[in-house]
Formats: sequence, structure tokens, C-alpha cells
Amino acid sequence: MAKRIVNRAERNAERYDAKETGYKLYADSLENKTFDRLMPYVVSDQNVILAYRNICKNHGSKTPGTDGLTIDAIHRLPISTVIQTVRNKLSYYQPKKVKRVEIPKPNGKMRPLGIPSIWDRLIQQCILQVLEPICEAKFHERNNGFRPYRSTQNAIAQCYKMAQLQNLHFVVDVDIVGFFDNIDHSKLIRQLWALGIQDRKLLAIIRQMLKAEILFGDIVIEPMTGTPQGGILSPLLANVVLNELDWWIANQWETFRVKEGATGLEYDKTDSEGNLLAVDMSQKWNRLRKTTELKEMYIVRYADDFKIFCRDYFTAKKTMAATKLWLAENLHLQTSDEKSGITNLRKNYTTFLGIKFKVVPKGDRWIVRSHMADKSKERAIVKVRDVWGDIKNPAMQAELEANVTKYNAIVMGLHNYFCMATMVSADFAEINFRAMGMKNGVNHNRRCTPLEREGEFHSTFLKEKYGKSEQCRWIKGRLLVPAGYVQYVYPKYKRRCVNKYIRKFDDGINCVSFDVMRYMIEHASDYPTLEMADNAVSRYIAQKGKCAVTHEELSVGDMVCLHILPYNGTRNDTYKNLILLSKPVSELVQAESSRAIQRHLSKLSLTGEMQVKVNKLRKHRGLPEIQFEDYTGTKK
Repeated sequence: MAKRIVNRAERNAERYDAKETGYKLYADSLENKTFDRLMPYVVSDQNVILAYRNICKNHGSKTPGTDGLTIDAIHRLPISTVIQTVRNKLSYYQPKKVKRVEIPKPNGKMRPLGIPSIWDRLIQQCILQVLEPICEAKFHERNNGFRPYRSTQNAIAQCYKMAQLQNLHFVVDVDIVGFFDNIDHSKLIRQLWALGIQDRKLLAIIRQMLKAEILFGDIVIEPMTGTPQGGILSPLLANVVLNELDWWIANQWETFRVKEGATGLEYDKTDSEGNLLAVDMSQKWNRLRKTTELKEMYIVRYADDFKIFCRDYFTAKKTMAATKLWLAENLHLQTSDEKSGITNLRKNYTTFLGIKFKVVPKGDRWIVRSHMADKSKERAIVKVRDVWGDIKNPAMQAELEANVTKYNAIVMGLHNYFCMATMVSADFAEINFRAMGMKNGVNHNRRCTPLEREGEFHSTFLKEKYGKSEQCRWIKGRLLVPAGYVQYVYPKYKRRCVNKYIRKFDDGINCVSFDVMRYMIEHASDYPTLEMADNAVSRYIAQKGKCAVTHEELSVGDMVCLHILPYNGTRNDTYKNLILLSKPVSELVQAESSRAIQRHLSKLSLTGEMQVKVNKLRKHRGLPEIQFEDYTGTKK
């Protein structure tokens, strides 16, 4: 059976488009269809090539597994070899041992990570690209972790809305003990089946991945439960497990039907283009409050961290007890009594994703006030203090450039994340003082490079973001980003119309031709290596579908991918070394005789800037520069 499916996939590979299939799987999943023939999609040519594109630029692809191989082992292989290897491994899948490493957690403990072999990671990515659109159609709207186009900003925005606009001031915190290590494999497979994923061959492969042996030093562990953190497929499987919790909470109030056969008393709010903005349920909820004794509750979740918002303490107390019991009976997960509890936002702060928030009175209403969490602030102080110490230390002056770059990256990263806190300006004023003290004190140490109050902004982004600050200082002409200068940015919701698996724009808006991109992906085997095929597509998008010299639109029959620096003995198919040119321009760049140059120039009309680009490319090839004034019919 498996061999027949693989052979069918090989016959249909040329007609398969990974993106289009994602759109189709998502639409079918919305209609609650079942999927019992997914393996042909998993092993198709375009899905394997897309999987390579998605993992090759990931820093984790440089980490070796138990076999000692990284993505570099796949770079130089012909495309047909990579595709056939994936198909051969999936015909009778036996994953290699997972390498276990431990990294420090912020609380001082160690977090275990499981690193599969590079081929297993590629296979997991192939499966992820097929499962994700199916699962996306079934996930809850307030599930924000490890999903496309969602982030912690969306989760914080939802929390603010619950507290400030809906006046839900009692928050239930339930901490799951060792969630990733205690996932029940049999329960997970049944949940995938319930979502419509009913390809038995694919489910058997997923089960094999879950039961892959873990190598920790010289010890081999056979896991009975859990999914190893570090695997590409693990975040999606974790969302599948807790998706049942999301909908159980929602069915207690939000999605409770007021009459049989229809949701009733719910109205869609759309914009002028027909995009769904929100669903108005106010009339439905008013009726439920008056005529029923249902418990009003709403969940906001990011991975295994979630909060349940309630309107009163009595409801919150019942909700916490019911949630703990439900997790134990249905998902076989244990909860921590020490870290679980109920918070009254009018009196105390609650912490979520590094932000602590509560509500304070303002006039006749309650508004949100939020800060950096205490632990997050202390970690930020340590980070900034360490790198600032390296900048001040005279022994580190040789690495001053690198330390300034590291300092700016850390500070801007902290600003970009914690700007969701309403009191972020006060928090970073404290961080700036405690971590750096009086920066001017550096000038009293003659062995240090002095700070200057005036200098130039060499980046437009930095000038727009920090140009108004009086805290800016320069060291050897390099800007030190002011740690204490940050403004609150209101966290935004994700628009409902934004979806990875719904096409909304045409070729004109995207500036590139989908037909050309599809052709390049389907004919990736025309390139000598998979790396070159992958980077050629990236170059086409970066050049907006135009020739790098003439800026004219490229078509399938009039496009050549050249190496900027031609290879001698060793290939260099990296993105930086590739360029897309029209056919006449590429022939002109490689022409050697005067007659050939004259023939190609007669087909082109090059400006002075274009002529300079052509000569630069010829110089890299060791060819003499073209004296364009010696040829007739050229434009100066």
C-alpha cells in the first residue's frame, strides 16, 4: 500500500504545487472533510523542496544530531537525490536516535532539548507543511503560540481587552507540570484522527517519531510519553493536544448554542471589502446571563501557558477546580497547586509572557496598568550590565565594535518586546540607572574610549526611533542606543482576514509573477544543486522579478541565473553569489570576442549605470571591460 502511494506521488509530482495544496487543505478542513491520502503530498517534489527552503536558513540547521550531519550535508546534493532519499526513508520509516542536550532556563534550572538528525528534521518539515493548514482551520482564535502570523503581542492584546473592555477582573492561572514531557502518545494520535487526519501511514510515521530513542550521553532512553522540545513537529503537536482544552473552555460560554441547528443571535462585522472583523455576540451573551447559570469564562493561551478570565471570584474558583480535573481525566496531565491560583486584578498583578498587569481606577472605569515582570527586569539588568561592562573595560577595547553592536542589539530587542507594557518607560529608566549608572563616568578613565554627546546617525531607522532622545551617546562615532528611551506601543490584534492559507493578493501587488515562481520551483531539478535552486527563487523575489542590470521584467524563457564569482573547482551557490539576468545581458557578460559583443549590444539599450554593472560582472570573470564608446548603437 505504501509503495503504491509513493509511486502515485512520483507520477503527480510535476503537477503538485505546495502553496496551492495548502490553500486546498485549509478550505477542505474548514468544511470538516477527512484526509486519508496525505502521503502523496508529503513526498511530492515541491513539498520536499519547500521543506528544504524553510529549514536551510534556520540557525538550528547548523546544529548536528546524533549522526553528526548538518544542513551542509544536503546543500551540495543534487535535487533528485534529496527527494529520492526522503521517499526511501518514508517508505519504511525508522528515525535515528534523538540527541538530548540541556540549556539553562531563566529560573536557574535546565531545559531538556531533543535534536533529531538533519534528515529527520527535513522529514518533519515535510509533514508539518501538510498538517499545518488542516490544523489551522480547527484551532481556536485565541491560541497564539507557534502559529503563522501570531505572536506574544496578540496574546497580550487579548488579555488587555478582557481586563479593560470586558471587565473580567478575576484570572485563573493553572500551571501544567512538565507538559512537553507528559503528552500521552495514544491520546495525541486520537486527537489527530478527530481533526480529520486519517492517513494511517502518516499516523504510523508520527508515532515512530514520538517513540524515537533519546541519546543522553551514553544513556539511551525509550520515551513512553512526551514530545522532545527542539523537534520541528513538536510545537504543532503540542497545539493539537491543548486544542481540546481551548474548545472545552469556549463551549462553556462563548460557543454555547442558544437554539438547535444554528448559533443564533450572532452577527458578523465586516469592513468595506467584506473582510470579517469580528463576530458580535453581545445579544447572545445577554440572554445567557439572564436565562442560564452558565459560568462566563474566556481563555487566552500561548503554548502551554494560559489564563482564564472570569467575571467574579465564585466563577473563577469553580473554573480552576473544573480545569484541573478536566486536564487530569482527559489529557492525563498533572497541575501544580503551588503555581496555580486566582488573581483579583483590582488588587494584585498577574504575570503572563514576561508582562505583569492589573487594573486601576480611572474615573468611572478600570484601565490596565502593566510593567515588566520582576524576573524579566532582573534578567534585563544583568544582560545590559554585562555588555556595558565589556564596553567600559579597557582590556576589551580591541573588541569595542563588536561589543557596541551586541549592546545595541540587546537593548533594541528588549525595547521591541517589552514596549507592550504601559509603564515600560519607568521600567527602562530603572534598568538604565541600575545597569549603567552614570555613563559620563567613563570619561574619567583615560584608558577608556570617551563618550560624546554629539554624533551622526548612520541609520535612518535609528534616527527615526531614537533621534529625539537627549540620552544618545556616541563612542568612536558609533551610536549607543539609549536604554532608558522607550515608548509604550499598544499591542495589536491579528486581523481575522490575515491568513497564511488564503490567497488575497494578485501578481501586480506582490511585484512578482506567481507563474514564474511556480515554474522555477517545479523545474528545480534543472539546477545542479538544491542550494542553487533555493537561492535562485529567493533572488527572483528580492529583484522583484526584474533583471538586475536592465530592470526589465523577467520571463521563463528570458531568465538566466549566474554566479557573480564563477567557481573554480568548488561551487559557491550562496544567495550573495547569485544574480538573475535577462538572456541578452547574460550573454553580453560572458562574451569574449568583439563580434559577439557587437551582436549582443545591438539587442540592448544600456545607460551609463547599466554599463558599469556589466563591466563589474565581467571583471569578476577575468574578462576585459567593454569600451562601449567603441561600439555603435550604444546609449551613453
